[in-house]
Amino acid sequence: MSSVRKGLSSGLSTTWTLGKIIFPITLLIVILQHTPVLPWVIGLVEPLMGLFGLRGEAAIPLVLGNALNLYAGIAGILSLDLSVKEVFILAVMLSFSHNLFIESGVAMKVGVKLWVILLVRFGLAGGSAILINLFWHGGAETARYGFAPAEAADPSGWTGVLLLGLEKAGFGVLQLALIVIPLMVAIQFLKDSGWMQKMSDRMGPFTKLIGVRPNAGMTLVAGLTIGLAYGAGVMIQAVREDGVSRKDATLAFIFLVACHAVVEDTLIFVPLGIPVWPLLLIRLVTAFALTMFVAKIWNRTEQPKQKGVVVTHGR
Repeated sequence: MSSVRKGLSSGLSTTWTLGKIIFPITLLIVILQHTPVLPWVIGLVEPLMGLFGLRGEAAIPLVLGNALNLYAGIAGILSLDLSVKEVFILAVMLSFSHNLFIESGVAMKVGVKLWVILLVRFGLAGGSAILINLFWHGGAETARYGFAPAEAADPSGWTGVLLLGLEKAGFGVLQLALIVIPLMVAIQFLKDSGWMQKMSDRMGPFTKLIGVRPNAGMTLVAGLTIGLAYGAGVMIQAVREDGVSRKDATLAFIFLVACHAVVEDTLIFVPLGIPVWPLLLIRLVTAFALTMFVAKIWNRTEQPKQKGVVVTHGR
């Protein structure tokens, strides 16, 4: 019972912490959808599309996916007649950069700097698109989509928009609670029974490879399986209770930015008629390569400081 109480307390605390981010941002984005703001942003982005091998109207799914989530981005793709190559480029870009406001908010709550999050997400999205456009010369045929989403009726008036926003924001927090609270209870059981330590030991070679300590192992597992926002709930607890350093938290987030919710975020692109195995491979290889590179640079910058401390103590 002690494990249940501690897990429930931690789960409710995490839900409250993340809910304060998810609720207002979701409400704001829903309201902005029904104003000229999003069309204005799309107009600003359109001239850049050629750089990524995309036509101007492809800005629609990119803006929707980054402002909302992958499903909104996919809905935007389905509204356009695009080639297989264009859809694949959009899928890769949205895999690296989506749900930007909420996921960046929870990352900052852990202690990861905003500029790091934005640089990694936009850098990976833009860089991958440019490389695919340069080196892939196929995929010119028109993409055939496997499904079309049901179109929801537009809300009538600002009262309807506000009610829709409150509904989506409330559902977002409820969904978060239904995932995070049982997850925290399960993790508390694993901790109290000693299995958490065993799992951390098993994750040792993997965490060592990307330059983080074993106590960040469960954070990586959660992010890889259930996503960045929900994985952040585990990370918040780990930072508070398990002594995960800011360096390890940042490296773990860099890895998860490139590769999180790998099963769901890969499978939802299947109906778009694009090859999903290359999409998954790109995410995995990028996550490992980028995190290992950043960890190596970080360690090199720390070495002179550590030497200086040793010399000072020696005197």
